[in-house]
Amino acid sequence: MEQLTEITVQPIDLAAWAPYALEVQAAAFGLSAEEVAVRLHIVGRHALQPGVIALGALSGGRLVGFGYGMPNQRSHWWSTVIQPHLEAHGHGDWLDNVFAVTELHVLPEYQGRGLGSTLIRTLCERSGLPRSILSAIDAETPARRLYRSLGYRDLARAVRFPATDRPYAVMGARLPLLDRSYNPSANSR
Repeated sequence: MEQLTEITVQPIDLAAWAPYALEVQAAAFGLSAEEVAVRLHIVGRHALQPGVIALGALSGGRLVGFGYGMPNQRSHWWSTVIQPHLEAHGHGDWLDNVFAVTELHVLPEYQGRGLGSTLIRTLCERSGLPRSILSAIDAETPARRLYRSLGYRDLARAVRFPATDRPYAVMGARLPLLDRSYNPSANSR
């Protein structure tokens, strides 16, 4: 368990905390009620996956951030979507022996405190795997700058997932993640 001022980062039961996690994701990512309902079922399925690791950031018993991931399986839906993009760039091997960070979200009023960094570092450390992979909106956002500061690099860009208009980037990093201080207001590489 790790302390960040008044915030505690600790393992959570993903299935039990899913409704609260989706509230955080909706606020951080701008999801509609319909999108939350769809994602709630997805998170429920993910909670049953072998090797899933889920962490919550709690402040006064309130979930203010969360992250979860699991060892990647080529048969997972996400992998089947990104596989041709990775292979086209010579990175098909990034689907094997890798920890997939599935979701990582922090309430807007708690962003910029190092909470996202603590969540992703702890998830990756606990995975026991040599690499990590994730997808992020393909734009210069604070999240992308955070991932780069930790050692993630673009493996494929302009990846389109079904039912979304936003292009995504698939990023990968060798573990352990780099130990650099992240400053969300500073320009990163």
